[in-house]
Amino acid sequence: MTLLVSGDRVSDTLVIDRPLGEGAFAEVHRVRHKYLGWQAMKLFKRVASLEETRRMLDEARLLSTLGHPNIVRLFDANTVRTPEGLRGFFTMEYVAGGSLERLAAAHKSMVPRDLVAEVMTQIASGLAVAHDQDPPIVHRDVTLANVLIGYDGTGMRVRVSDFGLAKRADPFTHLASAQGTYAFMAPEVMRNQGYSCASDVWSVGVIAYLLLTNRFPFHQGGEEFSSFSFGRFNRSLLPPSSYNDEVDADLDRIVLATLELDPRNRPATAQFLADALRERAEAMAGAGAGVPGSGTSGASRPAGEPPGPAATRRPVGPPTERARRLAEEALALARSPGELDRAADLMEEAVNLSPYLRDRYLSKLTLWRRGVMM
Repeated sequence: MTLLVSGDRVSDTLVIDRPLGEGAFAEVHRVRHKYLGWQAMKLFKRVASLEETRRMLDEARLLSTLGHPNIVRLFDANTVRTPEGLRGFFTMEYVAGGSLERLAAAHKSMVPRDLVAEVMTQIASGLAVAHDQDPPIVHRDVTLANVLIGYDGTGMRVRVSDFGLAKRADPFTHLASAQGTYAFMAPEVMRNQGYSCASDVWSVGVIAYLLLTNRFPFHQGGEEFSSFSFGRFNRSLLPPSSYNDEVDADLDRIVLATLELDPRNRPATAQFLADALRERAEAMAGAGAGVPGSGTSGASRPAGEPPGPAATRRPVGPPTERARRLAEEALALARSPGELDRAADLMEEAVNLSPYLRDRYLSKLTLWRRGVMM
């Protein structure tokens, strides 16, 4: 049972719509703002004191310093009366498409190479702003669940979210204490040697390797993903192209660099990773290869659009019943005056649930996000 339910009023301008998910410390709801439309609200479950409320709202304070298109935007922070007492909350932008988990699950095996490269670039661009702070802000929990996939008028827009474990590093050592999700945790963090910007880079590398190969790095066939022993680091890491022949040599090199066991050998911050990915994209565009933002012939297309000819892409299956229904509702709603934003939200959910629908309707969705109905 959640602390707040549909219809509960948070303030004069905010009303609870429906739950989006919950964890050990907080629940997340979709809320409607009287003037600004849909937002997401993170509501903290367990608070023992006003001081603890302030501490839990540290995430909101950090987000307020990190204005960037690839970091989820913060709108407000406050407290609300619940049946369990006063609880802290903050509101942020609502991303209808959901997390990277949903996009990965829709592809069932391996996500297309160029889509993975684009996701990596945008994650790195967002984290780079945090890493560039003085002292750096390290996220400490970059996972599939904490990366949101939405769409705007230019195409796909990735937002890094859930800075609940984020922390300013020590100003002298640039290290923070170890936290995070075990599967995405760097070796030095597992050894309690501290968390650095390079540890965030490792987590981005795990995401990329998993999306490209449908397996975690350093794991062999037949092993359960939940088995994360130190012994696995004694093996050589095979490049993603060993499992996915779409992966080019430059992307192999970049992903393997993020997964160097010694953090000193990785890109030191997310900015170095973002720069390497952009250099690869520019080189491939110059060679006429299919990359995010360009077709295989070099023709321009919006970032996040599907890559070039079908011959270079894996076949996609039919959409699920839920994805098909969402798309149909979106198409019908878009024909009603004043409903284009709601239609775009529904279509955003649909395209992240189905590669088939993404191929078919992504260009229409980006037009809707620009306010253009065709």
